[in-house]
Amino acid sequence: MIIQLSPEADLKLKEMLGSRPGAVRLIYDTEGCGCAVNGVPGLQVVDGAADGDTVIQTNASIPLVIHGKQEVFFEEELKLDLHAGTASFRLTSRNQTYGTNIIATDTRI
Repeated sequence: MIIQLSPEADLKLKEMLGSRPGAVRLIYDTEGCGCAVNGVPGLQVVDGAADGDTVIQTNASIPLVIHGKQEVFFEEELKLDLHAGTASFRLTSRNQTYGTNIIATDTRI
C-alpha cells in the first residue's frame, strides 16, 4: 500500500505526533456500522506499530501503519489531503473518495 500525503497533511500529522514517539494508523472503523464490511476510514495517532500492523509506503516524515486485516478495504494507491483551515482529512484514490471529513485522534496513553 502507498499513500501520497499533501505537504499540509504531512505537517498536520507531524504536529499531532509532536515530540513524543509514535505513528499514525489508518483504520477502517466498523464499530456501530452494522457489519464488518460497512465502515468509515479514520486516522489514529498511536504509540507505535502493533502486532499485525504493516508499514505503509509514503512520502510522509512520520511513520504510517495499517493492520494487515484492514488493507482489504483500501486500494493500493491512496492520497491524503488536509482540508484548508480545518483539522479534517480527505482520503481518495483514483477510483473513489473514502472520506472527506476524516478526523485524526490521538489514542496514545
